[in-house]
Amino acid sequence: MSIGASREAVALEGPVLVIGAGLIGGSIGMALGHAGLEVLVRDSSPGTTRLACELGVGREAREGDQPQMVIVATPPDVCASVALGALEEFPEACVLDVASVKQPIAQGVLDGAAARGLDASRYVGTHPMAGREVAGVVAARGDLFRGRAFVVVPTPATSPRSFALARLLGVELGAAVVEIEPDVHDEAVAYVSHVPQIVSSVLASRLTAASEAALGLSGQGLRDTTRIAASDPRLWVEILSANAGCIAPILKALGEDLDGLTRAFETLGDMEPQPGSRACIARAIAAGNDGVARIPGKHGGGAESFCRVTVLVPDEPGELARLLTHMGEENINLEDLRLEHSLGQRMGLAHVSVTRADEPRLTAMLEKRGWARAGTE
Repeated sequence: MSIGASREAVALEGPVLVIGAGLIGGSIGMALGHAGLEVLVRDSSPGTTRLACELGVGREAREGDQPQMVIVATPPDVCASVALGALEEFPEACVLDVASVKQPIAQGVLDGAAARGLDASRYVGTHPMAGREVAGVVAARGDLFRGRAFVVVPTPATSPRSFALARLLGVELGAAVVEIEPDVHDEAVAYVSHVPQIVSSVLASRLTAASEAALGLSGQGLRDTTRIAASDPRLWVEILSANAGCIAPILKALGEDLDGLTRAFETLGDMEPQPGSRACIARAIAAGNDGVARIPGKHGGGAESFCRVTVLVPDEPGELARLLTHMGEENINLEDLRLEHSLGQRMGLAHVSVTRADEPRLTAMLEKRGWARAGTE
């Protein structure tokens, strides 16, 4: 559904009430405060409210406040009820939620509004596509959403004014605003967020059976695939449960893939391996190549439009800055950067991504400036 622009001039002026002072709510409050808007804070925990205010999220909400916008940043299981309460308490305010699941919350708000005679045109769902593996307002950052997607998910009842205000919120956060249907959104986040969280957590859980010697050999690949496993279980059980219908089919298909690979590896351990076992493994790896190639790169371009040059960087202050300065002096644009430490050495690996057109100039610069190159992909 696409909502046309409102004919009336709409501006996000505040005050903005944030209900739920966690990582997302706190980060939104900080960002809006930096933009000059008055931010009010309310949390079910008085201690969390006070902490959020001390950290600069905003000021504590008081009786009589009349916010222009209410942002519900609570766990998904209570999001609809809190949004309905806000629609009733603040009859002039636009009410948004920022939960990572949209369809059940939107339906809950529409059904509840109809039953209670509330104006559902003032409600619109949103989802800022950003987060961290650590939770709580102490981890909040005002720049958390900068450059990230901010998904606006209107309902059939959402007014053009509410839709416009939701888009303005995304702009104030420095995000890229995207409009999408609730059911399409939930399937999308199952693929790009929810199932990756499950896979990362399950993989990391297997490490409890590994020896200290084995874990001592951990490289960047393991760290990359398990980074988000350090997430808050209490929060994620609510998020995942709310999107169970979209998650289950993907997990089932993933399980079938793993079952096929398990059978292939089991037969490879036999004296007479079954034909096709190696082909099964090869197909799985090749399919992974196809999938990762579809992940958009910088500026939405394909990941294959860049190449990665690995440079050895001494583990000393200023060395990475020196490398980047040398690139700047040669007018070579850095597209992406990933760091990896070498086991037992005072040396790091800087995986520098540049365009394929810039790769020859980067290689020449490294040689001229005395940098050791460990490879190019």
